[in-house]
Amino acid sequence: MAPEESVETTRLLWSFERRFLAARTLRSFPWQSLEEKLRDSGSELLLDILQKTVKHPLCVKHPPSAKYARCFLSELIRKHEAVHAEPLDELYEALAEVLTAKEPTRCHRSYLLPSGDSVTLSESTAIISHGTTGLVTWNAALYLAEWAIENSETFTHRTVLELGSGAGLTGLAICKMCRPRAFIFSDCHTRVLEQLRGNILLNSLSLEPNATTPVQHLGHDTHTSGSPKVTVAQLDWDTVTAPQLAAFQPDVVIAAGRAGISWEAMPRHDQKLFPYEEHSEMAILKLLL
Repeated sequence: MAPEESVETTRLLWSFERRFLAARTLRSFPWQSLEEKLRDSGSELLLDILQKTVKHPLCVKHPPSAKYARCFLSELIRKHEAVHAEPLDELYEALAEVLTAKEPTRCHRSYLLPSGDSVTLSESTAIISHGTTGLVTWNAALYLAEWAIENSETFTHRTVLELGSGAGLTGLAICKMCRPRAFIFSDCHTRVLEQLRGNILLNSLSLEPNATTPVQHLGHDTHTSGSPKVTVAQLDWDTVTAPQLAAFQPDVVIAAGRAGISWEAMPRHDQKLFPYEEHSEMAILKLLL
């Protein structure tokens, strides 16, 4: 294989891997590029994609939605059959496994970090569940997580308070990549907070007692562990006031969306680590306390 082809194949595999692990919409996958590659190669490429997706160690340990895996494999089989006459047993065996799997109300999504680590989240399979949209990860959280990783010095050795943490993607990425002193996740919905605590533990972070009042958090203590001090607080970002935020003694306050307080626009960033919709209109805003 020529060096250029090897680079293209690696990029294609990486694209399939990160999109599948994050359970992005099937239309976002580079299917056309795959078809072009399949015309010039054997079935090794499909076997490599299988290992990077359905058979990926993260997916085996924390499986995505069975319906999602079934639709993905069906599309992969269609692409193979459009180019090659001989069936690929491994694809059909993988499909048979997910066809017999029960569809739970929860699934997992995983996001690969530049360090080689990852963030895995347990989420609802429904966009709206228990009267809230906070049980799934939104594009804004992915965008903010990217910006945070690109601007890690903003968070290093600092106490960070996040409003509307939702499933926890942004905060977990910051905890794993930006070395904050302490991180306070917050949300207002009971079910969201319950899921949030589970996702923090799922990613091997220790939880301090809930920060129900500012004095319990002690934002500027002498915590020196290699991992940040992590707490969860119940806050409604539509009604929270600047004095209430300041009472938590944060050095930085972040939110993947606009709360009921004033923000100032920040320069856009160019890094594209996570697979969100390309047409999404997003901006980074700075909180004005």
